[in-house]
Amino acid sequence: MNPREVLEFAKKNKVQIVDLKFVDLLGTWQHFSIPVEELNEGTFKDGSGMDGSSIRGWKAINNSDMLVVPDPVTACLDPFTAVPTLSLVGNVVDPITRENYDRDPRHVAQKAEQYLKSTKIGDVSYWGPEAEFFIFDQARYDQNSHSGYYFIDSDEGIWNAGKEGANLGSKIRHKEGYFPVAPTDTQQDIRSEMILEMQKAGIPIEKHHHEVATAGQAEIDLRFDSLVTMADKMMMYKYVVKNVARRHGKTVTFMPKPIFGDNGSGMHTHQSIWKDGKPLFAGKEYAGISQLCLYYIGGILKHAPALAGFTNPTTNSYKRLTPGFEAPVLLAYSSRNRSAGIRIPMYSPSPKAKRIEVRFPDPACNPYLAFSAMLMAGLDGIENKIDPGEPMEKDLYDLEPREAAKVPTMPGSLDDAIRNLEKDHQFLLKGGVFTEDVIETWIAYKRGKEVDQLRLRPHPFEFFLYYDV
Repeated sequence: MNPREVLEFAKKNKVQIVDLKFVDLLGTWQHFSIPVEELNEGTFKDGSGMDGSSIRGWKAINNSDMLVVPDPVTACLDPFTAVPTLSLVGNVVDPITRENYDRDPRHVAQKAEQYLKSTKIGDVSYWGPEAEFFIFDQARYDQNSHSGYYFIDSDEGIWNAGKEGANLGSKIRHKEGYFPVAPTDTQQDIRSEMILEMQKAGIPIEKHHHEVATAGQAEIDLRFDSLVTMADKMMMYKYVVKNVARRHGKTVTFMPKPIFGDNGSGMHTHQSIWKDGKPLFAGKEYAGISQLCLYYIGGILKHAPALAGFTNPTTNSYKRLTPGFEAPVLLAYSSRNRSAGIRIPMYSPSPKAKRIEVRFPDPACNPYLAFSAMLMAGLDGIENKIDPGEPMEKDLYDLEPREAAKVPTMPGSLDDAIRNLEKDHQFLLKGGVFTEDVIETWIAYKRGKEVDQLRLRPHPFEFFLYYDV
């Protein structure tokens, strides 16, 4: 829609409130609302003012005035408000210079798309994330100077098999949630409601299903789209999923590893580059891919330890990315083989379906930054003709230790990931897509607010191990 069409849409649907959304540096939607009378065609050019001083990683309080300029193509009705509300996603703009704010992740993603075009390699990249999440019945947690705990619960959880009272059995055992029917799968209707709400918001869905873990692990797959549009859709995806769960008295988390002893939540990310309406990843090389695609894979594999700072951006991410368990920590590529860090899906012989699936990202990431970083790594591979080496057809989880030691791996912690990002980020600076300021701010926040803060706190398991020393 263009601005005039948005105004007509609002009038037709008797909208009373306009909700302006923007994303903070870490990837969380923020918002404020205005009466519909305040929305006019000029708003799409001049924006609406807001205070950016309290947004994580943004302006200081003495330099805090910002504008949110809504993008008309993101317009949809908010499915969760009692008052008819129009939702618009916007870019953050400096009110003095009228320039886009460099720390606005959406602007970073827009620059990544522009850089792809400037290289003449392709004119569009397509993205298809498969985000996993947990639907719990309860989540309690706290942390203070003298105590710390978490308690999560799900009626589906195998730990409730012996629960007294109303208990109808059919609990999902650890690692057996892929794909039982009802009554074992208790959340079919909730997931169906989630995808129907997404479709109302203009998001095409491919499928939904229960995931491997016990206790309500789920996956909903979106139909592929271009980089910025898909990142916008991922934000709405999370918004819809969390609010539908709340309707049913449940809670959703995209935390990568909330349960010990079972599968974590990943976000396998399908990606490809096209030019003039033609897929560039299809060819006559290994698994039907092109030499250009192989170079793209080479760039992803080379820069993966640095990419982890954006694709796996939490300390909890590395509870999932643990060597020796079923997680895509080994930096190799393969067709069909889901133990490799990069897989080449073989579902369809059509050249249009040819893509790669990067398997190590998780859904805690900021999609604007994660997609942009992966694109920049892949383009660096193409520009520098980075050889990805030979594919790995073996089950990488069962390699002999001596053979496994030869395969590079993902970082083992967020601290390791941001150290790699410090050393290897020149590829992200090309075309001004990322700036030194964005990367330095990201690293400082992650190190000071997350890595160091976790390092300072006793862990409950340490009491089990060490209290009686």
